[in-house]
Amino acid sequence: MNNPKDLSPLTLAFLGDSVFELLVREMLVNEANRPSAEFHTEKIKFVSAAAQAKAFKIIEPDLTDAELAIFKRGRNAHTTNTPKNMSSADYHTATGIEALFGFLYLSGEKDRLRELFLKIWTNTNKKQ
Repeated sequence: MNNPKDLSPLTLAFLGDSVFELLVREMLVNEANRPSAEFHTEKIKFVSAAAQAKAFKIIEPDLTDAELAIFKRGRNAHTTNTPKNMSSADYHTATGIEALFGFLYLSGEKDRLRELFLKIWTNTNKKQ
């Protein structure tokens, strides 16, 4: 297996996108059984670029220097295009969060991953 430190930030973000979404889906399913359309609506509150940009602000004060460095590698990675429906800043911040989650997952830091995600989940649900 590759050392996560040797992987490109976009490779980490590729995996981290799925890790983040899986955590969201797990929390939603554990909350209640509901129609799939409602799951999708609730999921979007967490997995859009704008939501992930807000998520970064929630966890930023708790990140270690090493975690912040991984986030910045992801945020600053050169991407070929930004989807039309989001700001470039949100898209890059979301890529940074996804890179961090991918890195933590591959590094076996599952407890830390869940700790950060739970803070996002709790703070996002308070605001709704």
